[in-house]
Amino acid sequence: MPQKAHVTSLEAIELFRSNLIVYLSQARPALEEISAEVSRTRVWLEDEQRAHWESQMRRRMKELEQAQQALFSSRLGALRKETAAEQFAVHRAKEAVAEADLKLRILRKWNREFEGRVQPLVKQMEKLHMVLSNDMVKAVTYLNQAINTLSAYAQTASERPAAGPSIAATEVATSARSAATSPEQAVAGAMAPGSEGHAKP
Repeated sequence: MPQKAHVTSLEAIELFRSNLIVYLSQARPALEEISAEVSRTRVWLEDEQRAHWESQMRRRMKELEQAQQALFSSRLGALRKETAAEQFAVHRAKEAVAEADLKLRILRKWNREFEGRVQPLVKQMEKLHMVLSNDMVKAVTYLNQAINTLSAYAQTASERPAAGPSIAATEVATSARSAATSPEQAVAGAMAPGSEGHAKP
């Protein structure tokens, strides 16, 4: 007795392929944006923030020196005593210098730890990007070929009524996600043999 292939649904494979293409169109730009953001943060820490707070430290140290000089001059003057405003100016300048010093210390700490914390995650992201850019693109091509092959088979089989039904069209009972978890499984599921096994139509 001749045996026949049992094709359940081309639509499930086509839907899976479409969803995969949409996923790739969204996932790859997102990974590229994350990679760019990591680079921008590195530059922000190493260059922009360092230059900013080093400049702030120089400016605030100069202001502190000026406030201290004004206070010292008033103490030496024979005609007047130091004022509360001069004392407050020195106190405020010292706090500003302390703040700049704290910012620089935090910045140096983050510069030391940034690569160690971020680089392992960046490597994982790069591996995922490689899979999406290479393996999944090949998977889409594989699915296209599988759909074309199965469509041609279905067309050929439908032109042979004497040989009996060679395609059993069944309603898809599961979603596209359960239809295949990989391109190979999608095609294998769509070409699952019936109880009689594989055979030429």
